[in-house]
Amino acid sequence: MDIVYGTIWVAFGSMFGGIARFGISGLVARSIGETFPWGTLTVNTSGALAIGVFGGLASSGQGVFAEHTSWLLVVTGFLGCYTTVSSFSLQTLSLARDGDLRRAAGNVLMSLILCPGLAATGFILTTRIVQ
Repeated sequence: MDIVYGTIWVAFGSMFGGIARFGISGLVARSIGETFPWGTLTVNTSGALAIGVFGGLASSGQGVFAEHTSWLLVVTGFLGCYTTVSSFSLQTLSLARDGDLRRAAGNVLMSLILCPGLAATGFILTTRIVQ
């Protein structure tokens, strides 16, 4: 029964994470343009910051995010579906195949620097605030 219960929480979070990714990525792409994958970068970097915050909250052992169910819903479900390595990979490949190696490399570098950096920032700031 526990695996069924956990699966329901992950599925519920994934549904909303997918909707949020679709909405935010599309909004950014329509606002800024699609010559560079700004929508995917925005989603992945905001998701990285959020997972750092939730990780910091969970590590404190206090509050709702220290509970397994909340983690399944928000981090595994919502953020797991919200962030997207597959879109990042395909968009980077498309830029490279189109001969735009500068933008392809820029997408990789910004993602590799910003995502872990924002996850660490969220984690550090949250643990300092909570403790």
